[in-house]
Amino acid sequence: MKTLVIGASTNKERYSYKAIQKLRKLNLDVCALGLNQGEIMDVKIETNPIEYKNIHTISIYLKAKNQFQYLNYLIKLNPQRVIFNPGSENDILMSKLKESQISCENSCTLVLLSTNQY
Repeated sequence: MKTLVIGASTNKERYSYKAIQKLRKLNLDVCALGLNQGEIMDVKIETNPIEYKNIHTISIYLKAKNQFQYLNYLIKLNPQRVIFNPGSENDILMSKLKESQISCENSCTLVLLSTNQY
């Protein structure tokens, strides 16, 4: 199950950083997209959208106003689900993704992972 984290950061205090760490510690495939290049464990942070194949989950760590530029990208990746982490909730984007048959939820990737609900 491959996960794409959008809003990835090398700042160890950021939740996107912690989520990538936890996903990798569980041996899950992870891709990352962020403003700045870097690495978290063995995950390279890309700064430009890449057409990844077989993305199951997209975990978003961006404010709503910074998400709309990724709408077509998200639809093209056609994930099974998109998780809007706390602070990234976006009803407009969520409804557009649902129109494309993409499941969405306002949730916390870290909580889902730690409670075996991921």
